Amino acid sequence: MNQFNPEQYIPQLSIDSVIFGYRKKQLHVLISKMNFGHNIYTLPGGFISQDQGIDEAALQILKERTGLKDIFLEQYKTFGPADRKNNPILDVLDQDKPTPMPDEQAAVEWFSKRFISIGYYALVDINKVKPQKTDLDESVDWLPIESLPSLIMDHNQMVQEALETLRRNLDEKLIGFNLLPETFTMRELQELYEAVYDKAFARNNFQKKMLSLEVLERLEKKFTGAANKAPYLYRFRR
Repeated sequence: MNQFNPEQYIPQLSIDSVIFGYRKKQLHVLISKMNFGHNIYTLPGGFISQDQGIDEAALQILKERTGLKDIFLEQYKTFGPADRKNNPILDVLDQDKPTPMPDEQAAVEWFSKRFISIGYYALVDINKVKPQKTDLDESVDWLPIESLPSLIMDHNQMVQEALETLRRNLDEKLIGFNLLPETFTMRELQELYEAVYDKAFARNNFQKKMLSLEVLERLEKKFTGAANKAPYLYRFRR
């Protein structure tokens, strides 16, 4: 573990981000496997420097993990039960390092305290992301939302509540375009909605609904060389 300076950060306050991506008709979440030699999984997160705003810190964390700057990011809930601690991490540190060095001891003491976490969710074009590791990560990978492992603390609950927020906002705020490439077919848009809501939609009803919102711009047809009728491409009006 690298040198850790607790005085640099606001104590007992963290940011954890549910980063959603979409591919192969499935909603994915970016998950970190921590570098402690055990199967400890977590959402990408970090701390807030004394001279940072919380949104600034969240954007910095996302840039460090995805390599992207301009992405959709929204705060959705604060998590702070009285018993919210990093117990799995502490158990590993105690087991592997019974007599830590002074800088490691500072990190252990920092992680041992109760933390209040500000939850954000982000929507990205998964094809543009190159997941980045930090010193605490063994790996950072996209996992289908229905196949997530057991995460530390309440991070599985964070994912579920972020998903519920995404479902509420998908139509109201028209944010689905953040998960898609710039152009897409109506079928591809419907498949995204079906992945987010985890249910099927009738094709004609879905198309009528989306066109009635007047947020889509129809482009040229997508010629695939197949004998069937080529579908139109669309993009969201910005």
